[in-house]
Amino acid sequence: MKRPSLLLAAFAAALAIAAPASAVQFGRPDGNAHPLVGLVLFYDAAGHPLARCSGTLLSPTVFLTAGHCTSGAASAQVWFSPGPITVASGYPFTGGDSFGTPYTHPLFDHFAASPANYDLGVVVLDTPQPGPYATLAPVGLLDSLKKDDAALDLVGYGLQDALPPTITADRTRYAGQAKLVNLKNTNTAGYNLQMTAAPGTGGSICYGDSGGPDFLAGTLEVVAVNSFVQSRFCMGAAFSYRTDTADSRAFIGRFLP
Repeated sequence: MKRPSLLLAAFAAALAIAAPASAVQFGRPDGNAHPLVGLVLFYDAAGHPLARCSGTLLSPTVFLTAGHCTSGAASAQVWFSPGPITVASGYPFTGGDSFGTPYTHPLFDHFAASPANYDLGVVVLDTPQPGPYATLAPVGLLDSLKKDDAALDLVGYGLQDALPPTITADRTRYAGQAKLVNLKNTNTAGYNLQMTAAPGTGGSICYGDSGGPDFLAGTLEVVAVNSFVQSRFCMGAAFSYRTDTADSRAFIGRFLP
C-alpha cells in the first residue's frame, strides 16, 4: 500500500505547507448555500492551535469532521460564517460560534494501514447551532450507484492551491463538484472513495478541506469526509473516507440522539 504523500491536513498550516486564497480548488464562493458547513480549529491541552479543518453539522451539537483533525486535540472552536474569516499566523482565534470537545474514531491509525484508516472525527459543540443539518447516507449507497450517476458536491474552507507557501490568507467557504472515480482500488478498498473534479465546476480539494463533506449532488446527504491527497501541491488523486458503511454509521451514531 502506498502511503499518502500528504494529508489534506489543516495542520499543514502549522508546518507552513500551505498556499494563497481559500477554496475548494477552482470552485465558487458558497455564500449561504451551505450554512451547515463550518471551519473548525483544534487546540491542544495548553490552548495552542493544532489544526484547521472543515466539517458538517449533523444536529444542533454534533459536527462531523476527519479523524486526523481531531486526533490529539483537547478542544475545538467552530465558525459557520461563509467568510472571509480573518486569520493571523495561519489561524483564526476569536469570534467563533461555539467551542466543543473533539472525539476521534478509536481505530484511527494515522494512515499506517491505509485505506482502512478510520479517518473520522466528531466535535460535540457546547452551544447548539440552528439548522439545516446534514444527514448520513444509507449503508452501501455508493456501492449501489453507477459512477456516471455519482456526482458529489464538495464544500470547505481549504486553500485554492499549494503554491506559493503562505499561512495567512483569510478563509472563505467554497463549493465545487466532483465525480466518483473508484471504490475498489488499493487506496480505496471499500473504505474510501476516489474522486476527480467535474470539468468546469471545481471540485479539487486542498489543505483545510479535510473533514469537509462530500454530499451526494443536490442533497445534504453526506457520503464521505475529505481525507487525503497524493500530491503535496493538491494536484494528485483525492480520497475521502466513506460514511455509508456500517462501522462509520456506528461510530457517528454514538453522538446523535
